[in-house]
Amino acid sequence: MKHLIACTLLLALALPTSAAIPTAPDRSEGDGPHDQLILRGVTVIDGTGAPPYGPADIVIENNRIVSIVSVGSPGIAIDPKGRPKARPGARELDLEGMYVLPGLIDMHGHMGGEDQGVDAEYVFKLWMGHGITTIRDPSCGNGLDWCLDQQGRSAKNEITAPRIHAYPAFGMGRDEPISTPQQARDWVRKVARQGAQGIKFFGASPVVMEAALDEAGKQELGTAMHHAQLAVTGVNVLTSARWGLTTMEHWYGLPEALFEDQIVQDYPTGYNYNNEQDRFSEAGRLWEQAAKPGSETWNRVRDELIELDFTLVPTFTIYEASRDLMKEQRAEWHDDYTHPNLWQFFQPSRTAHGSYWFDWTTANEIDWKRNYQLWMAFVNDYKNHGGRVTAGSDSGFIYKVYGFGYIRELEMLQEAGFHPLEVLRSATLLGAQTLGQEQDLGSVSVGKLADLVVLDGNPLHNFKLLYGTGHMVLGEDNVPTRVGGVRYTIKDGIVFDAPKLLADVRAKVAAAKQEGAGSQ
Repeated sequence: MKHLIACTLLLALALPTSAAIPTAPDRSEGDGPHDQLILRGVTVIDGTGAPPYGPADIVIENNRIVSIVSVGSPGIAIDPKGRPKARPGARELDLEGMYVLPGLIDMHGHMGGEDQGVDAEYVFKLWMGHGITTIRDPSCGNGLDWCLDQQGRSAKNEITAPRIHAYPAFGMGRDEPISTPQQARDWVRKVARQGAQGIKFFGASPVVMEAALDEAGKQELGTAMHHAQLAVTGVNVLTSARWGLTTMEHWYGLPEALFEDQIVQDYPTGYNYNNEQDRFSEAGRLWEQAAKPGSETWNRVRDELIELDFTLVPTFTIYEASRDLMKEQRAEWHDDYTHPNLWQFFQPSRTAHGSYWFDWTTANEIDWKRNYQLWMAFVNDYKNHGGRVTAGSDSGFIYKVYGFGYIRELEMLQEAGFHPLEVLRSATLLGAQTLGQEQDLGSVSVGKLADLVVLDGNPLHNFKLLYGTGHMVLGEDNVPTRVGGVRYTIKDGIVFDAPKLLADVRAKVAAAKQEGAGSQ
């Protein structure tokens, strides 16, 4: 049954029902880790923002990078005398001409669910097939125990899955909403003991929110928040950041912090938050009500958030259908990769979150195009002044498919004004920093874990090369050819054949269609 809309749910005053969807099967893919694995002749994009260099040989022992050696100049035959020597039994991959970058980090990765009708294997293989080796699950919608089980099994490489960081929804597991500061502190301590790495908030009363964020800081937990519109007049982004919130999801609460001559969004009198078209159509008019780019208010809010070391996770991708519905409905990967149950979940519905296409108009799309221009301007300005911006997808809603939605987020960061090197820095190193994992993840560096992406093409030239469907180019023979796609995803020194993972997904989707599990 689809996720029912209720304002108390969206504020986390009542919580999503946990669904015991099938967990991932035992791992049968990937080889390694190896005593020694050498990636030969690659061009390295290290994730720090530095330009590419190569050819280079990367030496991995077990699950760590032990050396990176430049072995020549582009276009010149490599002298074997200067190359790292392989020990007996080593695995060597001849990757001359290919690119290596750090494993990608999806900072807003829901792991499927009963509502979407897809299991963990489907989601995990789509992520891994796109080079995503770490995800942060905001809400743990399948239940915290389920999330922690998959986290533990992924850490042991017992399943084919990215590394998982569990951020359960605030109040998860309680029969009654959290209504006092002491209840908030008790719950935060409880999930910290259970093993959560952070907490996802939708909203709460200010006294409860302040206590929860204070306690999360004491317990060294990360925090994320979707500032729901029913609570944002009490707690906007600036307020929550001052109380200790570490990351914000999407953009709700940020325009409200930028209001200059109003407190409340300019809602029409007939607005009803439980009507999804009302909610999303009016959201598309919100940035126009905020302070203008470069104004004193704009700069003051930007600078204070940066001073607080606050992280933006914009998830541009998840709202893209709002500015071009037809494009998202007909994305080329839907045919082979969108599970029929997920496709059914995407369809217009008055009782499902994110299915707000009751009568989506040209005017709605124009509003959202302008909304994006201003939203992207703030995010780019934030980055340019030293603020941290990371990449997250929120896939599984609004026609966004796992993996594909994340790569689209990289394209949209570039659209916002990020240099492609800055995009990859947000997708790797800055994500690792936000998760407190920069000592192990986020860059191609000696001593770090061997979480890497290998692809036959330069993603800085075209991020479309990262899509599982690749990219169409016209050859010198005047024949269109599909190129790209991740070749290998390496996690913890284990080499996964990315095209094979995606082939498994296609087979799963085809079988589901054959069985009649939904219609497309």
